[in-house]
Amino acid sequence: MHLKIFLWQPCHTERNMGLFSPLGKICLLPNIRLIRSFLLDYPENISYICLLKIFKKKDQMKDNFFVKTHGLGNEYIVLCDKSITFNLSRNAIKRICNVNFGIGSDGILLKVDSDKADVGLRIYNPDGSEAEKSGNGLRIFCKYIFDYGFVSKREFTVETKGGLVKANIVEVKNNRATLITVDMGTAIFSAPLIPTSFPTAEVNDETINVEGKDYKINCVSMGNPHCVIIKDHLDIAEVKKYGPYIEHYKMFPNRINVQFAKIINRKEVEILIWERGAGFTLASGTSSCAVASVLRKKDLIDNEVTIKMLGGELKIEINEHMDVRMTGKVRQSCEGVLNEDLLEDLEEGGI
Repeated sequence: MHLKIFLWQPCHTERNMGLFSPLGKICLLPNIRLIRSFLLDYPENISYICLLKIFKKKDQMKDNFFVKTHGLGNEYIVLCDKSITFNLSRNAIKRICNVNFGIGSDGILLKVDSDKADVGLRIYNPDGSEAEKSGNGLRIFCKYIFDYGFVSKREFTVETKGGLVKANIVEVKNNRATLITVDMGTAIFSAPLIPTSFPTAEVNDETINVEGKDYKINCVSMGNPHCVIIKDHLDIAEVKKYGPYIEHYKMFPNRINVQFAKIINRKEVEILIWERGAGFTLASGTSSCAVASVLRKKDLIDNEVTIKMLGGELKIEINEHMDVRMTGKVRQSCEGVLNEDLLEDLEEGGI
């Protein structure tokens, strides 16, 4: 990636007073350090306005430009509502996320405008439904808007359907965000606010029966609903078998995300995840926050804990008010433009 410097000088003609005209000087420099060196070596250029254009950031203005990024194996496609030329319908989302007929993804993140935050975000599951919040999705989205120049500062806010979120770019390498912290808000344990249909004030060690099997559950909202099941042993086959039944259980009006959690010690917890609208998932940020919140409320873990998943680890911090902060890595896989063939398929609908 190179930076192109356009050097401009003031115009002093009567017609162009107060404007600027190009000097016709263009330089290609690979990084900020060399730009500083360039300006020091040629101090006469300091009197000019330097318009820096990162080639990579120009790409996001192309029609139907996308980025594919993963957080611990939980992958999302990121789009900007200003650049897509098609209707992002339920069928379109399903096809784009399909690994055989589209790009393949655990969901779609759509950048939108916000009058409450620096930027707005809408989150879609691969089945076409809309999610209130996603921890991995938020970190992926924050990397996108930082890497592609939608924000220039390291601390900013994002508006989601599940509420306002504060983000901090912790580590940057080669002008790319690599480690991101997100303030996920306050864990909500009120049964009707999660929401659930249980008559109790909170869903704390309530027993449900799905397909002839009893589970003791604990529910919490991290801006989206979660059902946490504490286990002595984790079994992937069990999660895949019973996860969908728990997701669609009658007491969860908006369906629910499901986590099976095994406590290793007060600082480490291992979890397996069945994600609402996505199925068995390698990693989930809100699931990690939900598990940590439930276990912290029961005083089974410390206020700082590492959540271990098949896709990797997240660091979760919880204060005395049950405010939750999540820190984890993100990595971009690819970027590109949706092909015309795919766009035609989106118009036809179905898979």
